[in-house]
Amino acid sequence: MIKSKLVATISAFISMFFLGIGATIVGAAARNIGLEAYQIGLLLGLQNIGFMIAVATSGALSDTWKKPTLLFIGSIVLGAGFLTFYMYPNFVLNMIVMLFIGMGMGTYEGTSDAMLLDLHESRQNMYVNVNHFFVTFGSLMITTYLIFLQMNWRRSMVQSAAGVCALAIIFILLKIKEKPVYPEPLGRRLRFLLKERRVLILFVASAIAVGLEGGSIGILTTYMMESGTFTQITSKIILLLFLVGIAIGRLMVGIMTEERQMYRNILILGGSGAVLFSLLYSIKPSQVSYPIVLLAGITLSAMLPLIITMAGLLYSDMTGTVIGIVKVAIPIGGILIPFILSGLTRYLPLNIAVKLFPLLSILQFILFLSSRKSFSKDIKNL
Repeated sequence: MIKSKLVATISAFISMFFLGIGATIVGAAARNIGLEAYQIGLLLGLQNIGFMIAVATSGALSDTWKKPTLLFIGSIVLGAGFLTFYMYPNFVLNMIVMLFIGMGMGTYEGTSDAMLLDLHESRQNMYVNVNHFFVTFGSLMITTYLIFLQMNWRRSMVQSAAGVCALAIIFILLKIKEKPVYPEPLGRRLRFLLKERRVLILFVASAIAVGLEGGSIGILTTYMMESGTFTQITSKIILLLFLVGIAIGRLMVGIMTEERQMYRNILILGGSGAVLFSLLYSIKPSQVSYPIVLLAGITLSAMLPLIITMAGLLYSDMTGTVIGIVKVAIPIGGILIPFILSGLTRYLPLNIAVKLFPLLSILQFILFLSSRKSFSKDIKNL
């Protein structure tokens, strides 16, 4: 048996690295596979459905089951999905495979943060931020591997499957000291949490954070080029700066933020983000867009990890369940906000439609500001 806290922590980070690969593989390999736009949409939709089912289920089960066992199951499902994705060209078969890839990813997402909160009694926010940094790192690595190095994409899937299966072996041998909790029946826990106004705020704020990130990644290059002042190369530099800002922010904010500072930092990041996203999508794109987009990425980066950590700490007797509920917002925000933007662009010019992003950023800030007494009181008592 493996009882090392360090091994458990690194294993959680690696699981999120593979989650990042899973989240990006369809977009990165779409041209190699020959997927059409509607097929990409169907695959991503099924991946998100699988993710939602698994993140809610594994989150709730992690309060009563051993977390390494859940991560072992998720590894087997994800590894099998990676191995079989487009092993055969039948699209319907690969839709089913993608559903299972989403379920493996959701199990990682729903369990790894809860395990880190059990493993570490201090600087928990730092570990959750670093954990989510590895999602971004995995996405960047698979994109680089496939696009810039022109590697065979199926080979990368087989290699990823092997890595996930090796991780499964570690999880089945892992024995960690979990916090002793005596949770009420799942139905009672869910009824309690779903009545909590703070849980609703955390849910909506998470959906906004994910939607802002995914929507901006999808539209930034087009928005910059339509201004007439950016080329294909310089617009990609803008996107790269946004991703770099997200990566830097997750590490920097995670290291600098202590548990009792979380709510304060959420307000600082939320307020700064509202200003920066308003500037980014309101002023005409120019040279000043470079520092603005970098800072916007930094302010947005840590919002989701901070929200997840705060949810787990506020409801420490049902950490897995509340994190599972909040994380259901990830695929919802990732689908709903880009869908709304797509609808707006059918009837409005792009430079008007993108005002959706600053409005959502302002809404997120107002949600937390309006509940400052409720959040700040309990955070101070941690």
